[in-house]
Parts: sequence; C-alpha cells; structure tokens
Amino acid sequence: MQSEGGDLNKETQHGPTRSWTSAAFSRQTGTEAIHPGEVMKLAHREKLELCFSLESIADALPNVDRLKCLGTAKKIVPLLRDIHGFEERVIFPAYEAHLTPAEAKLASTSRLRIEHLEDQCFAGEVAETLLAIGHGDPIESAEAVGFMLRGFFEGLRRHIAFEREHVLPRIVISDEGPDA
Repeated sequence: MQSEGGDLNKETQHGPTRSWTSAAFSRQTGTEAIHPGEVMKLAHREKLELCFSLESIADALPNVDRLKCLGTAKKIVPLLRDIHGFEERVIFPAYEAHLTPAEAKLASTSRLRIEHLEDQCFAGEVAETLLAIGHGDPIESAEAVGFMLRGFFEGLRRHIAFEREHVLPRIVISDEGPDA
C-alpha cells in the first residue's frame, strides 16, 4: 500500500510493515535469523515507494508539493547508499556462490555494481533538484525536471526487476508478485 510520504514502516491491514533497515539490523546483530533475500525484498519495497513518490512529483509538475519534494530529497541518497551497500556486502556474494561457471563469466554483479554507482550519482542530482524546488526555487522547465525524475525512477525499476528475476531466485527466495 502506497503512503503519501513513502514510509513503509506504518501499520497496514496485516499489521506493521517492516522497514528494510530494521530487518537488516536484526540480521546483522544476530537478534533475528532473517534470510538476506527477505531483507532484499523489503529494500525493493522501499525503493519502489521512492519511485512512486518521484512519479507523483513528476506527474504534478509544475504544481508540486514542496514539502514532499524536501522529504523525498532528504531520503533518496541515504536510502540508495545503504541498500546498495547491503546488496554488495551480502546479496551479491550469496548470488555469485550459486552461479555456474558459465553464468559467472557474464559478470552480472559487476554490471549491477556499476549501476549502483550510476544510480547514486544520479540520485544526488535528483536530490539537489528536489531540494531547490522544495526551498521555493522556480521550476525553469517542468518538462526537463519531469524527464529527469522519470529517467531516474524507471532505471531503478528496471534494476529491481532484474534482481527479482535473476538474483532473488538464485539465493532461494521466491518473489511473490509485483508488491513483494
């Protein structure tokens, strides 16, 4: 269920939804045995919430909610940095351990790591733009800002789709649908 601010750590009809950070922390500290794939699925949910937030901002241009721009700008870089770090430290080694020698030559994780760097650089630009809008700067070209936001969140969605189709199944986690 999509929330206005994109915070998935709210009550739902099925009880509280866990954030990926609390699951990752529980796993890291050993307070709970959580499969890394489950943590990754939670991270995907939060990245998709970010995409929905960015899409709603793009759709509203030039008449955007400035507070939503500020809130989104504030979380975009740390969210991606932390999720990408977890994927590179925990998920990718688990994935690589399950590849055949022929599959390992495809260098999928190398490409994903490069995409992480590109996404984080692009996230910084998006955050800077959203901060400026949030602080009241005029939107010089709503079309250009819209293209920027759409280019960013569509790239994130493609990255998530690849991980769901190729990485998660290899680390023995089933993906339970588009909202998983």
